Amino acid sequence: MKTALLNGRIFTGDEWIEDQALIIEDKRILGFCAVNELPENLHQRIDLQGQRLLPGLVDTQVNGGGGVMFNDVPSVETLIQISQAHRKFGTTALLPTLISDKLSVVEHAITAVRDALDQGVPGIIGIHLEGPFLNPARKGVHNDKKFRRLDDQAIELLTSLPHGKTLVTLAPELTTPERIRQLCDAGVIVAAGHTAADYTQTRQALDAGVKAFTHLFNAMTPFSSREPGVVGAALEDSESWCGVIVDGFHVHPASLRVALAAKPRGKMLLVTDAMATLGSELGGFYLNGEWIQAVDGRCATSAGTLAGSALDMLSAVRNTRDWLKISLDEALRMASRYPAEMLGLGDELGSLKSGYRASMILVDEELRLINSWIDGKALH
Repeated sequence: MKTALLNGRIFTGDEWIEDQALIIEDKRILGFCAVNELPENLHQRIDLQGQRLLPGLVDTQVNGGGGVMFNDVPSVETLIQISQAHRKFGTTALLPTLISDKLSVVEHAITAVRDALDQGVPGIIGIHLEGPFLNPARKGVHNDKKFRRLDDQAIELLTSLPHGKTLVTLAPELTTPERIRQLCDAGVIVAAGHTAADYTQTRQALDAGVKAFTHLFNAMTPFSSREPGVVGAALEDSESWCGVIVDGFHVHPASLRVALAAKPRGKMLLVTDAMATLGSELGGFYLNGEWIQAVDGRCATSAGTLAGSALDMLSAVRNTRDWLKISLDEALRMASRYPAEMLGLGDELGSLKSGYRASMILVDEELRLINSWIDGKALH
């Protein structure tokens, strides 16, 4: 059945279109049509009342939301609760992210995501395993007692999700280029993060197939004059992607502006690293038995260590536009097209074009959500 969305300002990902209707059928976008030439066999006409229709936002790092953490109960029910919470802030596709844990918990998490994909849970497109193959020297808020080396048993588990996307964050200096290549050859997207690697080790990892850097600047060796570190290698490399948390706490806006200037366009993407407090009334939550306080949008331990964020994707877009001094168009692409491309889904998500999945959001002038569609199904 065909539906027309009309009387809106439509951002395709490339340009803004007015006086055109977007036609969707079932889960896909059919294309655009002049309003006075709409087909007669329409099932529904939706008046957008002059508001902005945008590609749905894609978040590759979501630890929790709606009052729950993925680690606490890795189940389909938890995934539904998290995805529903983030959908209210513009996210129509996400990778639920498991913070470093035992391999038995990793297995439960992968099983939950597999079941969610089989059941068609809206918004779930795979899994992000942030650890446990990380460096204690750059552990951040992760529990280093859960850390372990990447061996054959772990690789078999990490490559076990039969469909959807698997993103793994690891410390490349604690494994070998051969093992990184083994993961990549199996279709896993490998990111460097929570790492004490030097520049040379990072370059070797990139050559082995590392495709991305998890929350650039945070929990990695910094850029300096004689040792470029992980940050220097990430900014120099023209092929890899960098995720950034634009919440005003994780990275100074000036550092982010420098990073944007260094990387080719299309290689910087927004993530939230969101925790349980997103979309809930919680004032904090427990992580590894430690209370994490959420105050004024900042999630941290009693010692002041940052523990994820309370950021949502629409706020990340607003912050990027306002603090990093780039256009709204580019900020939107950093939250939709570029993460989709990093995941190999650039021909399905992140743009409003013929043949793409009908995943999109309707927002007002202040970028507040009015409605959203995931594979053609509206939130309201």
